[in-house]
Parts: sequence; C-alpha cells; structure tokens
Amino acid sequence: MIELENVAYSYGGGELLSDISLKLQAGSFHFLTGPSGSGKTTLLKLCYGALMPTAGEVRLFDTDVRTMERDDIADARRRIGVVHQDCQFLDHLTVADNISLPLMVSGRDLLGESANLKELIGWVGLKARADALPPELSGGERQRAALARAIIMSPDAVLADEPTGNVDWEMSQRLLRLLIELNRMGKTIMVATHDLALIRAAKSHVQARVLRISNRRLQLAGADL
Repeated sequence: MIELENVAYSYGGGELLSDISLKLQAGSFHFLTGPSGSGKTTLLKLCYGALMPTAGEVRLFDTDVRTMERDDIADARRRIGVVHQDCQFLDHLTVADNISLPLMVSGRDLLGESANLKELIGWVGLKARADALPPELSGGERQRAALARAIIMSPDAVLADEPTGNVDWEMSQRLLRLLIELNRMGKTIMVATHDLALIRAAKSHVQARVLRISNRRLQLAGADL
C-alpha cells in the first residue's frame, strides 16, 4: 500500500532521515515515535507524497511517486486521510461544512453524501456541534472534526500526526478508540506520537507495531515501551 525503500531526506543542507525502509500493509496499525525534531512529521509527509525523498524510493499503491503526475498524486492522496498536528479550518464555515470540504474539492455530490456526512459527524461525537464555527470548538472537538474530515472520502489509510498532543487523557483515549475502530474496519493506521502512555494503553486493544526514529533511522521499538 505505502512502501519506503532506503529513503533519505535532507533539509537545510543536513540529512534528517537516512536509509528508511517501511511497508504499511493493508489493515495494519503502526505507532511512530521519537523525540521532537527527529523527523516524524517529515516521514508522514513522505508517506503521502507531500515531500519527495532525496534518495531511495517511495511507492504509493505500487507506483513510484517520482513517476507520478500531479493528478496521480492527487488521486493517491484521496486514498490516504491525514490528520495534521495543527489542524486548520475555515473559521467562517460550520464544522459540517469544514468536514465536507474534501467532497466539494473532489466534485462529489454533497446532497447525495449528506446522509453519510451526518452519520460520520455522529460517529465522532459532534452531532450537537455540526453548526458551530471552528473557533467555538474545544481542542478535543477540533481533533475529532479533523479526523472526520480526514476520512470523509473513505480512504484506505489514515496517517495522524500527534492527534492527541493538545488534549487531555480522557480525550486522548476517545480519539484512540476511534482510530482502533477504523483499523477494525480494515483501514491502515499510522499514528505519530511522543505519548508512550497512549501506546501502552493501545496495546491491549490492537495489535500495533511500534516504530521509533533514532539517529535519523527507523527502528522497531522494544518491549521497554
């Protein structure tokens, strides 16, 4: 589905990631951890074609990103939902309209998708906030809205960058449960996080592979987590 082979990425004259090889198989669940500045966000961006590697090969759905045209990359990205660390919304649009933006951009029939949209908003627990504006939301509500927007196009994979970084423990657990439920629906999940307690909490609920970036390389984390 998403494959990186001997990938390196340099930024500002220095190498941030080196010799990264990774396969995200359909239906798998991965945690990505490592200290701040280690390259977690960069690795996620490589995984959905927002950045091109300076060495090695990234394949999205069996196609090398270097050979893909802009439209091909756009099509691939529709199959990969992304929850950004700093989720941005259009503040003049309601929560429901912000969540449905990917449908609008892709030219889908919003009227025909209205039932699915309502069901999704209810699934993330925002039914009572559907008509609210983004500045009126709490941190946890914003993250749940961001998750709903990321999966509105029914992607095959969901990549989440520190989705629980700005919420309390109870909300972290709620977001984690939503991601686990998506995984049980067959979605491939990768969550970048520095919260080792969250990873430990997930272990009894999902079979997850824990990866750590250390010294520019990707390692399989040990049982010490």
